[in-house]
Amino acid sequence: MEQERVLVEDQGAGVVLVTLNRPEKLNALDLAMVQGLHAALDALELRGLEVRAVVLTGAGDKAFVAGADIAQLKERGAVEALAGINSRLFRRVECFPAPVIAAVKGWALGGGCELALACDLRVGGPKATFGQPEADLGILPAAGATQRLPRIVGLGRAKEIVLLGERIKAQEALAVGILNRLVETTEEVVPEALKMARRVAERAPMAVRLAKVSLNAALGLDVDSGLMLESVAQAVCFESEDKRARMQDFLDKSGH
Repeated sequence: MEQERVLVEDQGAGVVLVTLNRPEKLNALDLAMVQGLHAALDALELRGLEVRAVVLTGAGDKAFVAGADIAQLKERGAVEALAGINSRLFRRVECFPAPVIAAVKGWALGGGCELALACDLRVGGPKATFGQPEADLGILPAAGATQRLPRIVGLGRAKEIVLLGERIKAQEALAVGILNRLVETTEEVVPEALKMARRVAERAPMAVRLAKVSLNAALGLDVDSGLMLESVAQAVCFESEDKRARMQDFLDKSGH
């Protein structure tokens, strides 16, 4: 029986660990994994505010996702490209209501790099390596890299990564903003990502979700529209019981 491509494990306190489970193929992204991750996200979304943060990682220590499954990719044509099989999945990760943190232990190449870029935060270990080698295979990185990478590292650096096919190792990934955190050992990657997720989970869930919506919209809106979205999001928070309870708790503890 074929192994389950995507594993979902509750970690308590609203934190969920999702593992892409194809280590014998360096977690190469095939159609079964795409469908499995969609199904996992469907189930997690239905749980509403119970899910506070998601950590996404790859099975084994060698790869987050080493890329798309080339055997399947070779058979895809224009219809499949226009369908945006991977692109739609990664956009779904980017727009998932709760924050998603990528825990990158090794290779994050091609579609794997694009998936990591779609996450809200990225934690890596010393072997974390990012890159977009698609042009070596006669295609371009069309699951979000041409849009997300310039926003994260700047247009000039993004062109080097895409046009030259440069591999970005952990220290440089941290320096250019691909990684938010770099830990000293591979074994620390997932625990650090879970630690960050638990910190997110401690915070007001609706406030975190609306902050994510506002941040995701920031680069696509003019300032006035962005400020209006921010104000509407704040209005929702101002009317919440969570806001009243948390502020009262703060006042009680500070002696006011």
